Amino acid sequence: MARPRRGERRQEILETLARLLEEASGVPITTAHLASAVGVSEAALYRHFPSKARMFEALFEFVEESLFTRINRIAAEPVAASLKIGQVLRLWLAFADKNHGLANLLQGVVLAGEHERLRDRLAQLYERMETHLRTLLRDAHLAPHLPAPAVCAQLLLATADGRVAQAVRTRFRISPLADWDAQWAILSAALFGSGAPI
Repeated sequence: MARPRRGERRQEILETLARLLEEASGVPITTAHLASAVGVSEAALYRHFPSKARMFEALFEFVEESLFTRINRIAAEPVAASLKIGQVLRLWLAFADKNHGLANLLQGVVLAGEHERLRDRLAQLYERMETHLRTLLRDAHLAPHLPAPAVCAQLLLATADGRVAQAVRTRFRISPLADWDAQWAILSAALFGSGAPI
């Protein structure tokens, strides 16, 4: 059987790490465990990634590329900003629902004991998401009694993040998307008025 090419092996390592993150139950994932799951030596892992932290960073890059490429597409659509915000939040929840290991990563628990810069990277990802929401909210017609878009963006991100946290806590017995349409209808009516498209 032919050996995987460099890019293929690198992808296999990341996919295996994501799977192990899905299965993780509070136990740190060691490079020895990862190497065994991939079927290579630890030295082979380090031929593709200089450190375990770099493997996690590559997962963050995948998350960012997957989410923000689509978020930018949503933002460019010629529809109401309120509709775009709903689509962005649904995208975040659907991504977590489809990628349980990456949802665990987004909750940060699996980063305990890992390099501090990974928590900084996670914080940057959330800040970027909040910035996108804030930008969309500035273009939306918010109800006049509401606080500034920044406050509303924080509320929306906290709500979506809470849905993902609940899913992680229940080991996805409760989907991040469970009852989301009804919940978004409530939030949307509060933010944009009852006539806003959802």
